[in-house]
Parts: sequence; structure tokens; C-alpha cells
Amino acid sequence: MDAMRLILASRRALVGSEEEREIMTEAWQAQALAQAIGSRLAVSGPPELRGEALGLTELAGRGCGVLGAPQLPVEALRASQLTELGDAHQALVTLGGLLGEVGIALVGIASAADDETTYWQCMEAIDAAEESRDRVREMLRRLAVREQAVPNREAG
Repeated sequence: MDAMRLILASRRALVGSEEEREIMTEAWQAQALAQAIGSRLAVSGPPELRGEALGLTELAGRGCGVLGAPQLPVEALRASQLTELGDAHQALVTLGGLLGEVGIALVGIASAADDETTYWQCMEAIDAAEESRDRVREMLRRLAVREQAVPNREAG
């Protein structure tokens, strides 16, 4: 399945989640998807994105680790369904939006947490989501620079 369809499915699932455990599972799913997209870009994406893509893979992996893997069947893991990236720019823009929504959802859980463990787990996951989103923004910036350079080469 292409990245856009998976990202949009994750957004819908996150928005439709009401229970704390569901939200945390969807936050994990989003981080795992970010990790898979980062890995794909690191291997086969534009050369100027590969370093940031590796960073995204690491940060998203940290986000997954903090949240702990949910008990889901393999076919329910969206990241395992990623077969193609499609338009990298569009996928990154949408992924950045998803990571922002994950942070907001986790703030809601952290602010209502009854125990310190959940609070700190959410805070670390929020940090990982924001750092992942920063990597996505940097990749978008690099894509924009690349696109501006292409017309300049053709004109010369």
C-alpha cells in the first residue's frame, strides 16, 4: 500500500480513538509508519534526504520504544503494509501533520494521567514525535531546495 493511504488511515484511526490505550496504540502506529517511511527514503530516496531520513528512522524508533509495542496481529500493523512511497513531498507533508496530531493527542493523555508512569511515557513520546516532525520539515526544506536547483540547471 502506498504511504499516503497508510498515513491517511492512521489519521482517521487516531481521530476515531477515544480510550487512552487506543490513542497510545495509534501513536505507536504513527511512529512505526514514520520509521518505515524514513527507512524507505534512506535506502531509495533522493540522496540529499538520506541523512535526515536515517535520523527520522531512529527518532521514530525511539517513539515506538517509549510507547511499547501494542499487541496487534501483523496484518494490523500499518507500517508493515508500506510497499511504495509515491510522491515523497506529499507523503512528508501529510506525515508531518500526522506527527503533530499524535503530539496533541498525547498531550491530552498526559494532562489527564493519573499516574506518573503514563505521564512521563507520554512526555517522552511527545518529544520523539516533535523531533520526528522536525526531521520531516528538514526533508521538505531540502526537497524545496532541490526543486529550485533543477530549473536553474536547465536554464544554464
